Amino acid sequence: MAEDRKTTSSSVEWRVTMPDNHSSGRAEQGVEWQVKVPEGSTVKVEHETSLVVRAWAQMVQFLVRRKDMFIGFLKNAWKLGVDDPRKVMHGLKVGLALALVSLFYYTRPLYDGVGGAAMWAIMTVVVVFEYTVGGCLYKGFNRATATSTAGAIALGVHWVAHKSGKQFEPVILSGSVFLLASAATFSRFVPTIKTKFDYGITIFILTYSLVAVSGYRVDALLQMAQQRVSTISIGIFICLCVCIMIRPVWAGQELHLLITRNMDKLAASLEGCIEEYLEEDSGTEKEKKSQKSQGYKAVLNSKASEESQANLARWEPRHGRFGFRHPWSEYLKVGVAMRYTAYCLEALNGCINSDIQAANSVKKCLSDECKKLGTQCAMVLKELSNSIKEMAQSSRLELLVCDMNLAVQDLQDALRSLPSQLQKEALQAAQVQKTSISSATITSVKNENIVTMPLMEVLPVITMASLLIEISVRIEGIVDAVESLADLSEFKPVSDEKPAKVVPSDDDASVAAQGSETKKTIPEV
Repeated sequence: MAEDRKTTSSSVEWRVTMPDNHSSGRAEQGVEWQVKVPEGSTVKVEHETSLVVRAWAQMVQFLVRRKDMFIGFLKNAWKLGVDDPRKVMHGLKVGLALALVSLFYYTRPLYDGVGGAAMWAIMTVVVVFEYTVGGCLYKGFNRATATSTAGAIALGVHWVAHKSGKQFEPVILSGSVFLLASAATFSRFVPTIKTKFDYGITIFILTYSLVAVSGYRVDALLQMAQQRVSTISIGIFICLCVCIMIRPVWAGQELHLLITRNMDKLAASLEGCIEEYLEEDSGTEKEKKSQKSQGYKAVLNSKASEESQANLARWEPRHGRFGFRHPWSEYLKVGVAMRYTAYCLEALNGCINSDIQAANSVKKCLSDECKKLGTQCAMVLKELSNSIKEMAQSSRLELLVCDMNLAVQDLQDALRSLPSQLQKEALQAAQVQKTSISSATITSVKNENIVTMPLMEVLPVITMASLLIEISVRIEGIVDAVESLADLSEFKPVSDEKPAKVVPSDDDASVAAQGSETKKTIPEV
């Protein structure tokens, strides 16, 4: 017999008719579904997708994702090239250098001149060409020196081994490779050698091992060494010509600009931290100030870049305003002083993001003094940045430092008077509300009202003010480092010319007279 099952879901009735196993007609027809839908309703029947359709949909989604990734990559590459066209030019210069040096392999007269060692010139271009002129000179000098030195030593050892007989020749050659490779590898741990000649030591080990090992089976060893040295010299020469003559990028100039950019970021970060802490903003303005206050992180993360660029700048010849023996180490001292200040800014940013915050009424007691000190510190940093950019001594720097010190004194005076100011404001609030302050206790001692406030409500503001005072002290260290850089770099001195004397007109004379009368009346008031 057939079995009916009825299921009701909301207003739709489903009926399933199961066939009887003894009924052949029903068995052939299978399960019957009956759906009753009320008038005015619609039911959408979704069929199960097949495996092929699901696989095709997944493949389409995969291709769409890859297309989006490729388009995103192209957009990022385009943005990178637009932001710094010198990187695009660097790629073109590398391609040009490789095209020029490949002529020694494709052209028969040039190929006959250097022999089968023309490929070494192409390898030299690939490993020597760098983004900056200093990096190219550093690698080119190290490769040339290491190749010639290792080749000469290898020829000498090969001659000694050849004179010792065929039995001792492999022993002497392998022993020399072991000793020289071990000593050269150990020398890379010496700080001075690692800083200046690390790449050269690597090339020395490679060249000596190749010449010593291959010379055992090669008869014309001297001719092979000459061909390799000549092709390597050709590759280095082409690298230097292309790197220096076509839109050169100087490591010294990059270091100079990096220091000034970091100083501007430090000033902007200091202003942003104070504004974010003392002012109540919400939404977009708060996010902008939060991003502005994060500029100190670039200063903290620039140590490796500064040291690398300073090391490469020592190899560069005179260019622009920078001499051959320009004091690049002084830039590192300025960078150290800036990072020393950035650590305080990081602590100040921690106060901003702390869970324990002071009340707005407490912040207002020191708001003006903190803003004034922050503004003066930022002005000193910006003036130092402009002085380094123009490579000229500033005539306003001493005045700005004096204003910063005066702002520090004002903040210290405000800190001394903070307890009495808080007590006065708390008493006024208590008298207005005629109730006790929730966060303070009011007692009467000799008919005088005294307010005792919890320390945790005042401590965050005091910490912020103390950090600002410490930042001003560390900024003076930056001033000393910049002045030392200015003396050794021979910045342009401050102009001693006096401004031209201006003859006042009748209107100016009357205004000056009124001003003098006003000044006379001030003491009387």
